[in-house]
Amino acid sequence: MMSQFSSHSFAGQKALIRVDFNVPLDDAYNITDDTRMRATIPTIQKIIKNGGSVILMSHLGRPKYGPTPKYSLIHIVGHLSKLLSLEVQFANDCIGEEAVNKAAALQPGQVLLLENLRFYKEEEKGDEAFAQKLSKLGDVYVNDAFGTAHRAHASTAVIAKFFAPGSKMFGLVMNAEVASAEKVLHGSEKPFTAIIGGAKVSDKILIIENLLDRATDIIIGGGMAYTFFKAQGGTIGTSICEDDRMPLALEILAKAKAKGVNIHLPVDNIITTEFSNTTARKNCESMSIPDGWMGLDIGEATRAKFAAVIESSKTILWNGPMGVFEMENYQAGTKAVAVAVAAATAKGAFSLVGGGDSVAAVNIFGFTDKVSYVSTGGGAMLEYFEGKVLPGIAAITA
Repeated sequence: MMSQFSSHSFAGQKALIRVDFNVPLDDAYNITDDTRMRATIPTIQKIIKNGGSVILMSHLGRPKYGPTPKYSLIHIVGHLSKLLSLEVQFANDCIGEEAVNKAAALQPGQVLLLENLRFYKEEEKGDEAFAQKLSKLGDVYVNDAFGTAHRAHASTAVIAKFFAPGSKMFGLVMNAEVASAEKVLHGSEKPFTAIIGGAKVSDKILIIENLLDRATDIIIGGGMAYTFFKAQGGTIGTSICEDDRMPLALEILAKAKAKGVNIHLPVDNIITTEFSNTTARKNCESMSIPDGWMGLDIGEATRAKFAAVIESSKTILWNGPMGVFEMENYQAGTKAVAVAVAAATAKGAFSLVGGGDSVAAVNIFGFTDKVSYVSTGGGAMLEYFEGKVLPGIAAITA
């Protein structure tokens, strides 16, 4: 699909692009993280360079009752204009008269941003009539919103049916996301290590099961590890645990053994008495955490153990932190993993970091440029690695 966008000439065409401009805003409507906006700039610039014009559509937040000033995309027009070094036009609706007229009058090299798609309930319902109205605004449809590819919404999936095969394609962000995920899932060099963290086994069970057929090594850290310890008869004090998932944890270990996949669990943890950055803490063996104590990070021996596995890998997928890295005293584990992933990448491994917390961690620790690819796709990336078909991808490729 990559070549289709790269080789397409947009000269004289109006490109209708689904972008993911669902960016965080503070109380004064300042953008606090413009990563998603910056990611899609090359796609927009390629079309402008070709002599085409651009109509951008996105959602912002979760407006419940139609148009809501707080969720208006007008708040991002100024910043987008700066990023593109041109004055971006704005339509106060996405399908109304103003949108139709402004889209029709658009000249080559100009950019129009439509108002929040989710001001219409039809967007999330995947309404066909709504999708058709949107489709009439442009000559060609470009999906560059990987973060919403797992939703069968009007603008991400349904709209594609109103464009001929040569007039619908992925943008550069979408291409890179899909290519990176495909490389890990279907073209991984061995050893392939998946680093899975986060609080709950239930959130990651599908991804772990799918990876049991692909990875050589699976590292399990974060809160979910304590369910595995307890399931194996360990004591975990007041650490987070999903008691109802303990049989599942044992099942994962048995499946991994049968398939010859190495599961690496922490051997020690940093424990404390309260969920706090200030209470006393100590290093403790994973299977014998005393009553009244909880684990909030992986321990010193585990950091070295995990780093050794990661640094000998050729393919790495990282989804989820190793501890409560938002608190300074419990970020050493996640940081050690980031350092090891960067070191392996420097030695030629392909590393993909996906999922909100892992992405936040590589950003905080300054490793964004030291890994192969950082996914902006959150839930979409997770579902991709669970082996699910994403509607936004199927709409273009099917």
